[in-house]
Parts: sequence; structure tokens; C-alpha cells
Amino acid sequence: MSAPPLKKPVVTEREARQVAEAAREQDWRKPSFAKELFLGRFRLNLIHPHPLPADEAVRRGEQFLAKLHEFCETRIDGALIEREARIPDEVVRGLKELGALGMKIDPKYGGLGLTQVYYNKALALVGSASPAIGVLLSAHQSIGVPQPLKLFGTDEQKQRFLPRCARTDISAFLLTEPDVGSDPARLATSAVPDGEDYVLDGVKLWTTNGVVADLLVVMARVPRSEGHKGGITAFVVEADSPGITVENRNAFMGLRGIENGVTRFHQVRVPAANRVGPEGAGLKIALTTLNTGRLSLPASCVAAGKWSLKIAREWTAAREQWGKPVAHHEAVGAKISFIAATTFALEAVLDLSSQMADEDRNDIRIEGALAKLIASEMGWRMADELVQIRGGRGFETADSLAARGERAVPAEQVLRDLRINRIFEGSTEIMHLLIAREAVDAHLSVAGDLIDPDKSLQDKARAGANAGVFYAKWLPKLVAGPGQLPNSYTEFKHEVDLSPHLRYVERHARKLARSTFYAMSRWQGRMETKQGFLGRIVDIGAELFAMSAACVRAELLRSRGEHGREAYQLADVFCRQSRIRVEELFTRLWSNTDDLDRKVVKGVLAGTYEWLEQGIVDPSGEGPWIADTTPGPSAHENVHRPIA
Repeated sequence: MSAPPLKKPVVTEREARQVAEAAREQDWRKPSFAKELFLGRFRLNLIHPHPLPADEAVRRGEQFLAKLHEFCETRIDGALIEREARIPDEVVRGLKELGALGMKIDPKYGGLGLTQVYYNKALALVGSASPAIGVLLSAHQSIGVPQPLKLFGTDEQKQRFLPRCARTDISAFLLTEPDVGSDPARLATSAVPDGEDYVLDGVKLWTTNGVVADLLVVMARVPRSEGHKGGITAFVVEADSPGITVENRNAFMGLRGIENGVTRFHQVRVPAANRVGPEGAGLKIALTTLNTGRLSLPASCVAAGKWSLKIAREWTAAREQWGKPVAHHEAVGAKISFIAATTFALEAVLDLSSQMADEDRNDIRIEGALAKLIASEMGWRMADELVQIRGGRGFETADSLAARGERAVPAEQVLRDLRINRIFEGSTEIMHLLIAREAVDAHLSVAGDLIDPDKSLQDKARAGANAGVFYAKWLPKLVAGPGQLPNSYTEFKHEVDLSPHLRYVERHARKLARSTFYAMSRWQGRMETKQGFLGRIVDIGAELFAMSAACVRAELLRSRGEHGREAYQLADVFCRQSRIRVEELFTRLWSNTDDLDRKVVKGVLAGTYEWLEQGIVDPSGEGPWIADTTPGPSAHENVHRPIA
């Protein structure tokens, strides 16, 4: 007999944090460059010399990129996809034939077995032709069925599903709900045990690929009962199962071709053999999958940076104002320099993080998150600067430009398409909190009980003793280091000298650690509420990581005779620009309006400033802020359309 469906969970802030904390990887079994950086330890040896892929991986990757490049040039019409808001079925079928659905899947299951490095190069390439196709392939492989099964699936599950994912079946990942975003403790979709099956009920929102998917990874809550641990659990679900309805194909300001929908489950039976991992492991599976899955977003941002640089170079050389090309006007030239240097640095971050993921020597959960954070923010800024460089033509659509006889440059489309990256797979605000939690993990490990109100006096005393030992050893090491020695890192000194930037990173990593310690001492248990402070701490770490990656990549290219002089120039410019941002962030750690902002927010919510909203009309339509998700049969037409 089946258990009754779950009611929508009502959770406190503390309970929500406990759910998120339980889903974290608790241990650090491998070294992490970024983790050490936040602790004030600049472990350059973890990333330099730059790790490199094996020769066979390069051969296989380059061979596929050549085929994909030809496909992108001859078979993909990005303008058509933008106009019709749909990827033609024949293009999807062509990608299947090419093996693009199985780029990351092991060859023994019919995939191509590409490394993370070449998978990301492929996503950047196809995303430059059509960002919607990049999202289709990324959602399928980075977070869809293949990756969770690769990490947590049984041999039987891999044999059943991975060959399908490699060649024919598109997959989607279903976690978000209309009333559940970054707080999964409130997840309401239920999976009730019934004999050898689970019965799923609930509604999932923003199911990328969900409209055309053949296979779904669904996160649902199993109620605790006899023989069932319960908790949020992952399932592989056939998308054509009775009771599944795709109720709507969503439309967005950008990425107009993506197949993103609302999916309702009503009494959907899923065999227990389709459960991925044990009951209650769903969030851990999701977060672990995202550790490398997040690297697909930096790939799209790097592609956008490369394209923005190309268009900026060609346009500003052709466009003349006041007697010379606009590129030679300082106000425009500064933007071009920013785009060039930032593109170089983002590619350095992406390739370094990807290669570390391939080697599996280091724990890259922080590096992957930092890569996503800085790439999504900087990618958006680069696209915005390109629109500004293009002026009115940047605001004009490509179709309109072509209609009046000019080159159809979709600058405004790229700006719209990139905007979602600051929200996808963890918004910037959530990434700040996620990374901050990992960055202070060492402190909480030794002193967490001191600030936990539920701990006994005995626990607090024990924590105090442990903290005393840890900080007695750690704090003195933050006083001085190689960054204060003028001869440190001289292997990075050639025609352009990058060693001062690495010394800067070393000094400011220690400063970052001291700032974090001071803040924890000052605010203790209230530290978690200081989201503005934590965000700036993380942004500083992201800049220091990017500076390190840029210098290491420049030295790699120099040592290989691949544009080394130019790479050193770009790394130097990026580091100088980054250092300005870092100095501002350090200043804003202690000089900011955070307290005043909180007071204003209270006033806004209380209606104190409602008078400020007068003098307008609100064009919004009627309806609830959040759609009703009461379990039950669908009242909508099923718009699911698998692509054969």
C-alpha cells in the first residue's frame, strides 16, 4: 500500500541551511588551489607548470572539433534559429549523427570520450554558431542523465541509459519548481514508494530540454516510512511515461531557441531500478554533478568574448570619427583592451579548471564555482561594452541592419543571450554564498561549535581548545611570505614581467585570509548574514584566481612558442585591470552602505517609500506571483515533442 503524497514542506531558515549543509561534500581528500588561496596560502605548484592533456586526448579532440567546425559553418543558421525561436529538427538529427550528444560519454557506451577541455572547446564552438544549441548540448551532458550516471549510477543503469544518451536520446535535469529555486529544502515534488516502484507527483519549472527530452533526471522527495530513509532523491524517468505533461514551452529575453518548459507529474510510476544512488542523496548528486557541470557556462562566455573581440576589432578599424578610426580614441580603446585581456583570462581560467578536472588530482569544487562566477559576470560586461562600441548599431537587431544594407551583427542578441548566465546553475548571489561556505570550511571545522547555539558548553570548550591550536599555527603564517621578496616568481619575467602580479596575488591572499578571520572574530554567528561582505571576499578570490591562471597560461604559451610575447602582454594588462578591482573590493569590505541598505529595504517593504512609485502605470498582467502547483492531473495540452 502506498504512502500518502507529501504536503509542501514548511521549513525554517535554520532547517533550510541544514539541508544544504548535509548535501555538501564534507571532506577534502585532494588539494585545492582555490581553497588554499582563501586560507592565505598561495600554492602555485598546484597549477604551475600548467597541466596538459595527453596526446591521444588532443588527437581525438581536435579530430572532432574539425568535424564540428564544418557542421557549424554549413548546417547551422543562427539567425534562422533566432527568428523562429526553434532549432530545426534536422540540425538536432545532424548533431546526433555527429556524436555530439555523447561528447563526454565513455566510448564503451557509444560516446566520444572527450576530455573536459575538449568538451568545453566544442561547446564554445557550437555556442558561437548558436547559443541555443550550446545550451541544448550542455544541459543534456553537463547536468542531464549522462553526468549523474557517470558519477553515481550502477553498471546496469549505465548499460541501459548511456548508449541511448550518446546517440539518440536527449536528456534534461529537473530540480527547480515554481516555488523552489535555491532553497531545495522546500522541494515539494514527491516520490512515494509503492511496491517495486515510486509514484511521482509534482510540477517542475524551467526544465531546459524538457520539451524535447527523451530521458529526465528528476529530483523528488521520498517520505520517510518503514524501510525507507526518505529525503530528496534522484530518478531517471522516461519522458513519455503516462502522467507526464509538458504544460508550457517557456519564452525568454534571450536564448530564443532553447526547449525549456513546465513539466507536471501526476501519478507517474518509476521503477525502483531507476533510482540514482540511495534515498536522500539527491541533493548531493546534484551538487557534485554541478562541480564540473558549471564549466559549460564559462565556455559560452569565452566564446562570446572571442566573438566580441573580433567584431570590436573589425568595426573600430572601419568606423572613422574626427579624422581617425574610433579604435584610436582612448574611450573606445579602453573597452577593446578590456575585452581582449578579459577574454584571455577567462580562457585561462576555463582551460586550467577543465584540465584539473580531467586529471582528477585536485578538488576543483571551488575552482569550478569561481570560473562560473567570474565568467558569467565578465562575459556580460564584455557584451555590454561591445554594444556600446557599436553605438546605435549595437542596439539594432541583425535583421534590421541587414534590411538597410549593413552587416548583420547580432550584438544585442549576444547581450540578451549572455544575461541568463548570471542566473543559470546558481545565481551570482548564490555562488557567493556557496563559495564563501567552502572558503571558511577550515574555520568552521575547528571553531564552528563555538558559534552554534545548539552546542553544549562541553562542546564549545573542546572547540575553543582546537581553535586555539589551529590559529596559533595558522595566523603567524599570514604575516609574511614570498610576495614580499623581490626575486620571487622570476621564472615569469621575460620581455614583460609578470612576477610582480604573482607576488601581488600571494600578498593579497594572505590579506584576504586575515580579513576573513577578523570578520569571523567580529561577527561570529552573525557572519552568515553578512552577505555583502561574503560576496566581496569571494569576488576578491575570483580575481586572484583569474590573475594566477592568466600568468600560468601566458608562461605555458611562451614555453611552447605559441604567441608567448602577446600572451604575456594580455596577462599583464588583465592583472593590472584586476588589481584595480581588487583594491576597490578590499576597500568596500569595511567601507560600504550595507547597514543603511538594510534599513532602506525594511522601509520599502513597510511601504515607507511607496510615494516614490507614484506617477507611473504598471503594464504587468493579472495573476499570482507564483503559479499554483497543487498535485493533480494536468489541464493543459501536452507540448512534449521528442525529436526522432
